[in-house]
Amino acid sequence: MSLRTSSFFAALGAAAAFACADVQAQTRELGSSGVLLDGVAALVDEGMVLKSELATRMSLVVDNLTQQQEQLPAEQRSPLPPLSVIESQVLEQLVLKEVQLQRADRLGIEIGDDFLNEALSSVADQLGLTLEQLPEALAQENIDYAMYREDSRQDLIINQLEQRDVISRIAITPRELEQCLQRAEASLTNEFLYNISHILVGVSSAASPENLAAGQREVSEILTRVEAGEDFGQLAVTYSDSPTALEGGSLGWRRGSELPTLFSDAVTQMQPGDVSEPIQSGSGFNLVRLNNMRGDQRVMVDQVRARHVLITTNEVLDDDAAMQRLRGIRDQILGGDDFSTIALAVSEDTVSAADGGDLGFMEPDSFVPEFAEVMTSLPIGELSEPFQTRFGWHILEVLEHRSYDQTDDVKEQQCAVEIRATKTEEEKQMWLRRLRDQAFIDTRL
Repeated sequence: MSLRTSSFFAALGAAAAFACADVQAQTRELGSSGVLLDGVAALVDEGMVLKSELATRMSLVVDNLTQQQEQLPAEQRSPLPPLSVIESQVLEQLVLKEVQLQRADRLGIEIGDDFLNEALSSVADQLGLTLEQLPEALAQENIDYAMYREDSRQDLIINQLEQRDVISRIAITPRELEQCLQRAEASLTNEFLYNISHILVGVSSAASPENLAAGQREVSEILTRVEAGEDFGQLAVTYSDSPTALEGGSLGWRRGSELPTLFSDAVTQMQPGDVSEPIQSGSGFNLVRLNNMRGDQRVMVDQVRARHVLITTNEVLDDDAAMQRLRGIRDQILGGDDFSTIALAVSEDTVSAADGGDLGFMEPDSFVPEFAEVMTSLPIGELSEPFQTRFGWHILEVLEHRSYDQTDDVKEQQCAVEIRATKTEEEKQMWLRRLRDQAFIDTRL
């Protein structure tokens, strides 16, 4: 697998591999000492885009466009745009990147080596490599690892900037969320599998009012017997006028999209074991039983409700002093003082302190590992010994456990992601235009 096309980062980092000597020679000037000096392609506020950067990126773009054309059938190939057009487009991309990086720097957005290594490890893993093997693999494709890392770091910085300035500010209205959930529900319904059975009390389409009334009475009586506990299949064998009567009325497994239109509205609202109210059709009166269904997977999570008191360290209060202070607080609570009152008065977790230290129902994995370990191991109603996390020193009490159906929450989160995705590109383009308009840009080509 080519590293140039196997990942987002590789496509960026591969720029160094395609540097074209002819193009670069045209973008540099000889100094008086005979040493090649780099030129400026554009000034961008406090920074600049060098002509060597532009030449490197141009080579990559031209090479990629050429490869794309070569992969097409001969009759579908077309000449590349003029180099001047490509150069203008590439320079605009580099200018916008410089504008974004400068804004990120002003906001203090940084990507540390640990975070960068995690991202590159993920790329390496997709290629079946370790992070340690990645430099050698890049070298085999003439890609400089240091440049690859720097390009990757810059793109992670820009991603975080976009999260801050664009994605986090996209508003989702209740109506948009409701419509998305309705579409998702309809789509899921069509993919579910339903096992249904059916009883038909046949009545001619030309039946008299008296015959219609008799058929309605009969189907109501059958429904009463089903509700009283009689077997639906046996009643179908005995009374159904449907061709499936001898199979106990079974219609087998059907996808939601394959359900008879007559039954679909009722069946999709039922739970396994439910029997519909009588449904009138041109052939008579129908009863439908939902025997089973597949595909309705609920998302269940184990949650814990706990409360805590947090004491942080500082220049005056070191770890030993913080631990001893919490021991004293613990003794007060064990002696009968109210946990909530103490947490409100002394806890330095200001959010939970306002609720008496109560953290609400949460999944233990939502917390740092040290906190989660105590939360999962502590019996209900027992007060922990003081323990330390990166946030400071804590004492903790577990109040309740529960198994929570998170299905609806997950659906709402998925819809929120979907709605933001549909709005992101337009919002991003407007944001980039504003950044560019506010920047000083002097093109030197």
